[in-house]
Amino acid sequence: MSIAMKRVKIAPKGMGLNDFVAFEEGFFAAEGLDVELDWKTFKGTQSSWRHLNYLERPQDQPYAEGAEVIQGACAWGSVCNAGAGMGRFVPDAYGVSPWAIFVRPDSKIRRPEELRDVPVAVGMRAGSHFNVPYRLEKFMPLANIKTVNVGGFGARLKALLDGEVEAASLLPPQIAMAEQLGLRKVIEDTFHTLWWVPETASPEIVGGYLRALDRAEKAMDADPAKYLPLWRNSVPEEFAQQSWDFSKFGRGERFVYKTLPQEEYDEIIAQVQRWGLDDYMKDKSFDKLTLSAAE
Repeated sequence: MSIAMKRVKIAPKGMGLNDFVAFEEGFFAAEGLDVELDWKTFKGTQSSWRHLNYLERPQDQPYAEGAEVIQGACAWGSVCNAGAGMGRFVPDAYGVSPWAIFVRPDSKIRRPEELRDVPVAVGMRAGSHFNVPYRLEKFMPLANIKTVNVGGFGARLKALLDGEVEAASLLPPQIAMAEQLGLRKVIEDTFHTLWWVPETASPEIVGGYLRALDRAEKAMDADPAKYLPLWRNSVPEEFAQQSWDFSKFGRGERFVYKTLPQEEYDEIIAQVQRWGLDDYMKDKSFDKLTLSAAE
C-alpha cells in the first residue's frame, strides 16, 4: 500500500549540505515528505538587502505572504524572528556552523582588535550580524563594534572584493570561497543555528524533516567527499562562472539532533537584549516561541 506523501516547502540555509543531501538521496521521501526546495527565498537570502528593513528581508517574505516554508537561521535570529511574530523556532535540534571575518590581502587589519570602529559587512539581524558583537566583544567595547547592512551571501563577499567595505562577516560556503580567492581571515569561530517554521507547521512534518537531516548527517559522516560537489547549489549566481575546488570547501554546518538547552535560550535572550537587537520582539517566552516535533 502506498504511503500518502506530505507536501512541504523548504528554503535551504546554504551554510551546510544536509538539505541537498536529503533531497538527492531520497531521505525526505523516506520520511513521507514530498519536498519542494524554495529557490526564490534561498537566492534572495544571497542577494543584497541594503535598502530593506527588518520584516522586509527575503527570508521574511514567506511570513508576510502567508506561505508555509521551513527555514533556518542563526540561533539568535530564529529566536528573534519568532519573538517578532514570524513563526516559531524548533528546539529539537540545532546546527553548528563556521563563521569568520575576512579582509582583502592588502588590508592593514590582521588582528581582531584592529577591527575597532571598522564597519563590518553583515546581513542585518542574521547570523553574519549577530556573530559580530558576539565574537568581537572580548576585544573591544560594544560601542566600538560597527556593522553595515549589505545583505546575503554573495552581496557581502562581492562588497569586500569590490572595496566597498574593509571587512566582511562570512559563513559557509563564502568562507571557503574567500580562502580560494586569497582573502585574509582575521577571526573565526562557530555558532549555533536553529530551524524556523510557521506557527501552523505540523509537528509530524517537522519531525520527518529533522529525521531526514539526521540521515543526511550520517551519510556525510560516512563519505564526506561524495557530497562536497553539492556546494554548487550554494554558490551565489554572481560567482557561479568561477572555477571552485569543492573538495576544499569542507562540511560547513553540522546537524546535531539534540534539544537546545533552556539555559542556552536564556543566554540568547540576554545577549540580544544587551546588543539592543531585541527591539522587535513582542514575546520572549520560550514556551510561546517554540514548536516542537514532539508535540
